[in-house]
Amino acid sequence: MAYPRLIVTALFALATPAFCQLTVRGFGGVSASLAASGAWSVSAPGPGWGFGGSLGTKAVASYIDSGTDNLGAYQELAFSYTISGGSRSASIRVYAGRPIVLFAVTYTNAATNASPFPAFTSYPALSHLTFEGEFSQPDFTDFNGDSPWVYFDGSAKTFVLSPASDYMTAATVQNGNAIATGISAQIANLPAGLTHKTVLVFGQGINQTLRQWGQALTDLSGKQRPANDADTLLRKISYWTDNGATYYYNPGGPSYPATLEAIKAEFDAKGIALGSMQLDSWWYPKGPDDNWSSTSGIWTYTASPALFPDDLAPFQAALGVPLVTHARWIDVNSPYRTKYTISGNVATDPRYWEDVGNYLQAAGVTTYEQDWLGNNAQTLFNLTDPSAFMGNMAASMAKRGITLQYCMGTPHHFLESTKYGNATTVRSSQDRFGESRWSNFLYSSAFASSVGVWPFADVFLSQETNNLILAALSGGPVGVGDPMGSIARGNLLKTVRSDGVIVKPDAPATPLDSVIMADAQGVDVPMVAATYSDFGGGMRANYIFAFPRATNTTVMIDPSVYGITGAAWLQDYLNNTGWLIGPGSTYTLNLTGEAGYFVLAPVGPSGIALLGDQGHFVTMGKQRIAGVADDGKVDVTVSFAAGETVRTLFGYAPGPVMARAVAGSVGAPVWDATTQMFEVRVHPVAGTGSAEVRIALRPATVAAPGAR
Repeated sequence: MAYPRLIVTALFALATPAFCQLTVRGFGGVSASLAASGAWSVSAPGPGWGFGGSLGTKAVASYIDSGTDNLGAYQELAFSYTISGGSRSASIRVYAGRPIVLFAVTYTNAATNASPFPAFTSYPALSHLTFEGEFSQPDFTDFNGDSPWVYFDGSAKTFVLSPASDYMTAATVQNGNAIATGISAQIANLPAGLTHKTVLVFGQGINQTLRQWGQALTDLSGKQRPANDADTLLRKISYWTDNGATYYYNPGGPSYPATLEAIKAEFDAKGIALGSMQLDSWWYPKGPDDNWSSTSGIWTYTASPALFPDDLAPFQAALGVPLVTHARWIDVNSPYRTKYTISGNVATDPRYWEDVGNYLQAAGVTTYEQDWLGNNAQTLFNLTDPSAFMGNMAASMAKRGITLQYCMGTPHHFLESTKYGNATTVRSSQDRFGESRWSNFLYSSAFASSVGVWPFADVFLSQETNNLILAALSGGPVGVGDPMGSIARGNLLKTVRSDGVIVKPDAPATPLDSVIMADAQGVDVPMVAATYSDFGGGMRANYIFAFPRATNTTVMIDPSVYGITGAAWLQDYLNNTGWLIGPGSTYTLNLTGEAGYFVLAPVGPSGIALLGDQGHFVTMGKQRIAGVADDGKVDVTVSFAAGETVRTLFGYAPGPVMARAVAGSVGAPVWDATTQMFEVRVHPVAGTGSAEVRIALRPATVAAPGAR
């Protein structure tokens, strides 16, 4: 209900001091209150938390308003006040359908950047996580100003505080015991009309609350969050030439084009369709001497004539796959310095981005990778230039169907990505993916996925099985950088179909809440990260990647953590063994070797736990298993790439199974009484690329699952 402003303001002014307060209530009883003195408070009764602060002066012209925005129906406290030599209008908004509080302040006249709103002087004292520096790595000690601040208690009740606008210049700081959010103090003065927003989100579960928070940011901007196959880089296997790859600043023979064309030919010969080819910073000339092999900034963003004498477009046409092109910053001596508007070391000029976009589009580029974001590729720090750099880049590429990948991004850039629909991927690992990167990558993936971009692990070699599994579990790109002649066909075909399509989960793998809470306390536990393929109706396969980080190698698998209330089957994928876990039970294992990889699936009404396609790491990935249902019989739809003729389904059953082809054909099922595992070979309908199969226990089998 919208309250008449005149009446509410008058009541506020005439009320006695003990009752000089306005209150609005939202989802789950979350409320916000404001007193005439300028004191404000927020209450979250679910977790039993309270927050508060003061404007530092009296609130005037206060009233309750209501309406609807991109987050849904709301009520808000709206008010004005004067402080630090300027007048401001502000609001505290709560929502009917979400546990969210949105703060906003508008500077009605130009003023010094002081006394930010909101400033929290009371809030729960909890463990915390923020993200720090290039690639947005996890930090449980410091409070990083450009990061969301994630607080949680021992039962994973969580709140997240962050800016909700001005991401490139916003800062959250702690002064003594107070937390203030606003525009960075590096910017001394703020213009009239500037509105800054801050969001506070509550939830149960650290990962879940992060997702709710990130969804709020993309909803506020209206960004359409990209699917896990939204562009070529996300959809298909790619080959990389960046730092850590074989051909980084190394042509590998007489010429780069010949080497890269040979790599493409090797993929073809091994029956794997390459999706795209990444060209790193070697492909264009750089300063100070206009040379491809230099290591400074961009001289001109065009193919080096020494490497591509016919330019980039003819090379791409001969190669026959789309390109991903890397970009640095603009060199101090580049001719672009006099041709375009440059701020710091990058272009804010729309003309520059239009020219770059036209060049890349003509050369078959589908993803533009902006690197060095946390270092040299930065503007001057002010209210306009950072967002002009990022915004003009995104707008030009979007017009041409080119997506963006951010590299060396800080939390500023992760947050900024919420504004651009074509910002689809972000590097979430330092150069050359490997075991030393895994833990930080998984944390950074949680940040990236929450704000609607897919994490990229970076390059590795195709024979590195654990790297390949974890890259596939990220839901993001999978890119290898092998030398000619060494592409591991068998390993790659456990990750992709023969047409290059990556078989992946629905969401990126992220650390379990229990791991995050232990890390915040400095307790040695193995990293356990998980993701899933969810088909509804209780048919959700879970993928669990675990590795020790110190001496503790013990991992307990509790199916209830993964939403399974009945019996479940836990498959050790790498060692081809498994265990039945009864309802309400757990299974404890000790990790051996570098890492363990497990698939956890519910035992359905049929008595069967379908694990999916035996030949893929992501066994139930929807690029292969298009649909599953269990109503006492398991119905499975299997997708095939052109030319594929057979796939093998597998799973747990307490006795022999029978299989019938609804579409396509099946072989006779095989069931092993010792392992309690079955296999069914499936063939597609000719010319359709799909098959439908029904699997059930043989009638003599009694399904009574329990711990084996």
